[in-house]
This record gives sequence, structure tokens and C-alpha cells, in this order.
Amino acid sequence: MLQREKIVVVWFKRDLRLYDNEAVYNALNSGYKVLLLYVFEPSLFNDAHYSDRHWNFIKQSLQDINEQLVPRQTRILAVNSEVIPLFSYLQTQYKIASVFSHQETGLLKTYNRDKTFKRFCNNNSIDWIENVNNGVFRGRQDRENWKEDWEDYMGTPQFQIEETKISSFLKDEKIDTIAKNLTLTSLITEATPKLQRGGRAIGLKYMRSFFEDRYINYAKFISKPNQARESCSRLSPYLAWGNLSVREVYQYANNFRKEASNKRAIDAFMSRLRWQAHFIQKFEMECIMESESMNKGFRKLKKDISLKYKEAWKEGNTGIPIIDACMRCLRDTGYLNFRMRAMVVSFFTHNLWQPWQEASKHLSNVFLDFEPGIHFPQLQMQAGETGINTLRIYNPIKNGIEHDPEAYFISKWVPELKGLPISFRHEPYKLTMLEQKLYGFKIGKHYPSPIVDISSTRKKASDTIWNLRKDREVIEDSYRILNKHVIK
Repeated sequence: MLQREKIVVVWFKRDLRLYDNEAVYNALNSGYKVLLLYVFEPSLFNDAHYSDRHWNFIKQSLQDINEQLVPRQTRILAVNSEVIPLFSYLQTQYKIASVFSHQETGLLKTYNRDKTFKRFCNNNSIDWIENVNNGVFRGRQDRENWKEDWEDYMGTPQFQIEETKISSFLKDEKIDTIAKNLTLTSLITEATPKLQRGGRAIGLKYMRSFFEDRYINYAKFISKPNQARESCSRLSPYLAWGNLSVREVYQYANNFRKEASNKRAIDAFMSRLRWQAHFIQKFEMECIMESESMNKGFRKLKKDISLKYKEAWKEGNTGIPIIDACMRCLRDTGYLNFRMRAMVVSFFTHNLWQPWQEASKHLSNVFLDFEPGIHFPQLQMQAGETGINTLRIYNPIKNGIEHDPEAYFISKWVPELKGLPISFRHEPYKLTMLEQKLYGFKIGKHYPSPIVDISSTRKKASDTIWNLRKDREVIEDSYRILNKHVIK
């Protein structure tokens, strides 16, 4: 019987890069040949949190890596399969000594998959070595010294591939042999010009253009839905899918700060890199947030689901122009600045009085930068169900006038309002019948009437949540949350 050659496998997940990738670094230093692998799992492919825009971004990212690998006569093996059957097959071709990947803070589905894979590795004498991802630490019980640990991680040198080790990658001809009995995934994607394209090369272009000049107005325009599209870094999808590591962006920003003309803008940007890790760490420590309110007391809050409200919100037909502009923009581009993201969740959970869980899958579908560790904690925070954060019920009209005063954003994404004076683009329902005739515009025909009264619904939501915050169970669990998650 032929002796199977020993190899190691790099299992890519949300770390779609070669540079500053500890899994790749460790694999190349293992002394064995290295197979690079991405698994398109049907169970995830069909999961309601994901959509084609995510898979296309991943495919584009893998294509980008493969282009870097062409001179090395190797590539990433991209397979359509569940993980266990695939690794079982790989074991028939090679003896897998180790699998290298990062610790994934993902959905319950991926967590359960990882537990099953751990058992598979143990049963097959495979070492599965998972590394820390972007300064999020597994197994922590509280935040004692977390900030210092994160900063230490951000300050350590980036992992770089040694030229002499690159020959360790399995060559194309061997990958071809492995692939003969597998269902491969095509990495070809259709052009989607309104969506940011995946890949490290493009991510680096966004990073460099941000630090060259766009950062100047970062803090000034961060809440403006129109200007933020340029003044914000737009790096979130490249960080969420791992085209760039948070560490390399943090260190680049830290070095750039020395010569930056607007140091406060750089400081604000760097602080948000830490907040990103803060929320992912919170989810890592309390993953129940995917389905249930983190504060147990809020689980008694019952809201009736309205399919009519939910559909109007998703399609951008609520009759509140800034909300509709945001939802249509998200649908088409996958991006929205933070203030507007918070506002559309606030409107859904407070004004429409819908459970945050009913917003979760749609928003994760349209956010190109869907990151579970940010997504679920933010949903709960904006819904006011943590018991420890300030209750914010955004007034969408006030926010529209303040952050889109000339209604440029509204006009772009709700073009049916473009012919109205600016004040009516924010509040078209205030048009009198005579004014509607004057402008050739009819509420209910050209644009819907508001589906709710924002003043009365705001009061109902505020009164209900504030009263619930006085509940004994809410108060007791608030102390638990503070002790567990507040940075010490």
C-alpha cells in the first residue's frame, strides 16, 4: 500500500489574504507541503443571512489571491461541499498533518460546524490550529485588561511570507489531481458597478486613497449619508472578509498620523477600529445575541409582526423619505454610513414596533460588510434592548434635515421627490391638495403616505422601553452585562 504524503491545509474563512495571515504563515513554517482551501458550504450558501453579493465578494477575493499565486504555479482550491465530507475525501489523497485557520466569530451554524470538525480532527489525528483573529480573544469571561491586550496585539509585527517558503505550496498539477472528484466552484462573477468589488488589491486602493486625502473630512462628514460615502474609509467589507487585516490598517494609520494634517480625524478613525473589535469580542463572549436579547429581561417584550410594515421598510416605501432613501441605497450599493444604519434600525424597532430579529436577515443580506460580531450587538443596542446603553430613538425627519439639508441623498435614491421644493422632499405628506396639483404630485400615487405617525409611535416605544428598564430582571441582568462586557 502506497504511503500517503503528509500535507497541511490552510482553511480560509474570513481571512481572504496571504499577507499578515497567521494561518498561512504557520502552514508555510510547518515543514510540509501546503494546500490552500476555501469551502463553499451549501449549508451557509443557503443560509438566510447571506446573499449573492457576499459570495461574489468572496469569489473576487479568491480570484485576487489566485492572481498573486500564478507565478508560483499554485492556487486556492475552491470547492462546493460541506466541510466534513471534503476533508474525508482529502484524507484519501493525502495524510493531513494539520489544518490552519483563524478562530471564527460567526453564526451559531458555523460554531456548531466547528465543534463537529474538531471532533473529526481528533478522530483522524489531525492537529487543528486556530489563531487569534484581529485581536478578538476566545474564552474570556470579562474585559479585564482587554484594551491593553488588544493594543498589544495591534502592536505586534505583521506576518510576512518568506520568499524561500513559497515553494511549499502544492503545485497546480497536484491540485488538479485532487480536484478531479470534487465539485469545484467557479470564481467568475458578473459586473456589479454599484457594489464594491472584493480583493486585497482593491482594498489597498481604498486604504491609500483614504489616507491620501479623503480622511480630512472623516469626522466632519461621518454622519452625512451623502458625503460619508467619500469621507469615510469604505474599508469595512475588506476588513469583514479579511482582504486586509485590522492590524495592518491600524499600524498604517498610526504611522500616517505622524505626518497627517488632521490628526483628530486619524484618531477618530483608529478609535473605531478598536470599537469594531469591541463589538466582535462582545459577540464572541455572548453568542446568544444572534437570536435572543442579551438582557434576559427584555425577552418578555412582545411585538406583533406586521408583514405590511416589514415589506414597506425593506423596499423603501414607508413614506418617510430619508428612511426610504437609506433602504434603497443599501439594496443597490450594500453601504450606508453608521448614523443612517442606526436610524433605519431605530425606525423599524421603535416606530414600526417590530422585533429586531425580523430586521436581522434582511440587513445582513444587503450589508456587503456583514460581520456577525458587529451585526447582532448593534441591532440590540439600537433596539434599546441591552439595558446598559442610552436609549436612542432617532427622529428621521430631524436627521434628514440635519444631515441631508439640501436633500441630495433623498433626491438620488427617492427620485420621485426630485421635483419638489427641498422642504417637501423631507416631508412630502405636508403638501396641501392645491400644492400637490401645482407640482403634479399626488401623495398615495407618486409616493406613499407615511405608514405610521412618527411622533405617537416614538412616544409609545419610549414609554414602553423606559418602563421595562425599571423591571427587576432587566436591572439585575444589566449589572451582569456591565461586569462582563465593560472594558476595565
